[in-house]
Amino acid sequence: MRGRFAVPVAALCTLTACTTGPSLENRGAVTAPPGDSHHLTIGSAGFTESDLLAQLYAQLLNRAGYQTSLITVANRELYEPALESGQIDVVPEYAATLADWLNAKTHGADATPVGSPDLDATMKSLRDLAAPRGLTVLPPGRAVDQNAFAVTAAYARQHHLKTLSDLGAAKLKVRLAAGDECVRRPYCEPGLKKVYGIDITGVDPKGVGTTQAKRAVQDGRDQMVLTTTTDATLDQFGLVLLADDRHLQNADYVVPVVNRSRAGGPGVAKALGRLNDVLTTADLADLNRQVDSWRRLPADVARTYLKDKGLLK
Repeated sequence: MRGRFAVPVAALCTLTACTTGPSLENRGAVTAPPGDSHHLTIGSAGFTESDLLAQLYAQLLNRAGYQTSLITVANRELYEPALESGQIDVVPEYAATLADWLNAKTHGADATPVGSPDLDATMKSLRDLAAPRGLTVLPPGRAVDQNAFAVTAAYARQHHLKTLSDLGAAKLKVRLAAGDECVRRPYCEPGLKKVYGIDITGVDPKGVGTTQAKRAVQDGRDQMVLTTTTDATLDQFGLVLLADDRHLQNADYVVPVVNRSRAGGPGVAKALGRLNDVLTTADLADLNRQVDSWRRLPADVARTYLKDKGLLK
């Protein structure tokens, strides 16, 4: 396998390709038989989890007889059009986030979001939006990287908290460490108040899952932090997740998205589908930990995991 490399924007695609992709009026690009190129480019968005998923995909595809190269394009505004145009063939994505992104791209920034906590509904919307662009969305696996909320383990024990419903019922005043957009996002402060009845007294704008945000909760300046379900560093700060038991968060399950004309055949789907049977949210968090905390290379972490699961020899 050739190593991962970053490319300049100009080298990835021309301005026209980046902004338009395949014409939506060109129905032939959509109805043509799925392709099965044996030289595939796997895209990564450049953060740890995306790098890991890209490595898992590449190694599974290599085992299935494909030749792969990996490319990093840390901006969806660039890599998604490159996926449409066939300059990138496969990208690991997140169902609800991509559905809403494509919906806004298709219908405008003010379009009503189509991502939801309902995975089936989210996947239907995503596939309906992806297909006219020449993209195929493969089945989601078990791993989900959703927004999540964490408190200190001591705070959870003191107030007998396991779920966000428990926190709402406890009637505690909660200052939340999060991004500044949390005050208006339905999954964040408004949702916590409406769905769970949590008394959010304010949002401390320290970012999503940042070290500063976690330390603010660890030190008691804030009571809860917005992070993600695959955050690998919570235990370093003495933090634990509270379960989203009323399903406030969108169904951001990991899904492979492929260029139909180059990688839409059954061979790619079968190779990547093997990961769906084994990769869990907890697994993904552990893989992230090995890279972020143990400083192992994503390629090595992915290879060890696949061997341990019997997917590589």
